Amino acid sequence: MEPWSALTDELDAWSVAGKTATMWWRDDDATCPTPALARLLDTAATHGVPLCLAAIPNLVREELLTLLERDVNVAVAVHGVSHKNFAAAGEKKCELAEARSPHAMADELVEGREKLVAVAGRRTIPVLVPPWNRVSRALVPLLPGLGFQGLSTYGDRRAGAPTPGLRQVNCHIDPIDWRGSRDFIGVTGVLEQLIGHLARRRLGNADPAEPTGLLTHHAVWSDAAFAFLQELLVRTGRHPAARWLPPQVAFGLEP
Repeated sequence: MEPWSALTDELDAWSVAGKTATMWWRDDDATCPTPALARLLDTAATHGVPLCLAAIPNLVREELLTLLERDVNVAVAVHGVSHKNFAAAGEKKCELAEARSPHAMADELVEGREKLVAVAGRRTIPVLVPPWNRVSRALVPLLPGLGFQGLSTYGDRRAGAPTPGLRQVNCHIDPIDWRGSRDFIGVTGVLEQLIGHLARRRLGNADPAEPTGLLTHHAVWSDAAFAFLQELLVRTGRHPAARWLPPQVAFGLEP
């Protein structure tokens, strides 16, 4: 079956079930205006799709605000602190690592969020996106007390609220081959991820309330990846069962 036809069939199944296939979009590692980021924002604006931009507080530059002012549908989340690896040798990369003091990390996150607010203002949302999608288990219970209301990593979530007062909404589709070419994995591979999560939700094998999350990294996106993104937004935009959620809605930040 042609890959795009398989996506249409899955969305049709949602329609038959009387359900809406909710999705959301997160782009990581924002620091400053670049041609790739401008292209990504233009693509989102063209299709009217809201975007959550995960920005690195200690690396973000004031010029980023100028680029963000072009589109009202962009929210800015806290992407760790400096995107530095503190994992022990042989362990997977992690900034907010288990071995570190949770209270020290908490102080850094508060300071980092203040830096983002100074640059992005009202666009900043109280959502933590840990670098490399990993976070210390000891830090998570502290997040609501720091003012965070959302957490986003990768993969099917185990619970909608990992701790009281904190909603977790993850990403499930990553179009980049990080362990190999560090390039676009191809249309078929990405659609398998997308259709797989949608089907698991529809059939009750994953949390049906968790919107399906697309994860992008504008800095490494090729023309082929942008072509895929364009086609995805066109096709989902014209299917009645598909809906892209603003980050504020996905995380329950709006009254």
